[in-house]
Amino acid sequence: MRHTVHPFLDHPRPTAFAHRGGSLEAEENTLPAFERAVALGYTHVELDVHLTADGAVVIHHDDSLLRVFGVDRPVAGLTRADLATVRSPGGAAVPLLSELLHSWPGLHVNIEAKSDAVIAPLAEVIRRADALDRVCIGSFAPERTKAARAALGPRLCWSPAHAGVARLWARGWGLPLPTGFPVAQVPVRWRGIPVVTPRMVRAAHACGIQVQVWTVDDAAEMDRLLDMGVDGLMTDRPSVLKAVLQRRGQWTGG
Repeated sequence: MRHTVHPFLDHPRPTAFAHRGGSLEAEENTLPAFERAVALGYTHVELDVHLTADGAVVIHHDDSLLRVFGVDRPVAGLTRADLATVRSPGGAAVPLLSELLHSWPGLHVNIEAKSDAVIAPLAEVIRRADALDRVCIGSFAPERTKAARAALGPRLCWSPAHAGVARLWARGWGLPLPTGFPVAQVPVRWRGIPVVTPRMVRAAHACGIQVQVWTVDDAAEMDRLLDMGVDGLMTDRPSVLKAVLQRRGQWTGG
């Protein structure tokens, strides 16, 4: 059976993602981290977005700035003017998503929405940047992904939350449960249970679904998953994943 491939996914595989820009090799979710990933040749990055008090969509993972920026204040309680005074230990600012989309117009961006409030402004940023074909959205909260799909329409590439992944996993055991999503972005294991298995990967591919795995930082584990046939890996160690893929003759980046 032939399946239509979304432009975000229509690339030579396996796809290499710099998770948060490569958070074990740079300050996570900062423009210098993404710049480094692009310099390594990465065509895909993963990041997280929050909404500020005055409606700006910013790239950051935690609710608070404490861990990365040393400021014990919630992102949702700060304005863009407040954030302009904040710097990481390495001197990086909290970036706007629009900055990243406009700085690297060819970069593909996997986005995790970290709040309900960010969805509508996020959709507007994507529309204004004409970036719909180069983004993919997911969330642990399925209602956020549903809202993003309603806001951006059927062209949006999206990954399901736990229930969708569970249905796909069950298909690996012969249960014909519905799927309907283009990609499953999953951990290797969930609460000790293997999620990514040969059965699951075969079932996904039979449905035209790609399997992209997070977050994989060990070279031997990268090899094991690539041997299994996964379609992409997300890593906090982008230089390591690049080296593994180069050794295997599978590096598809720049």
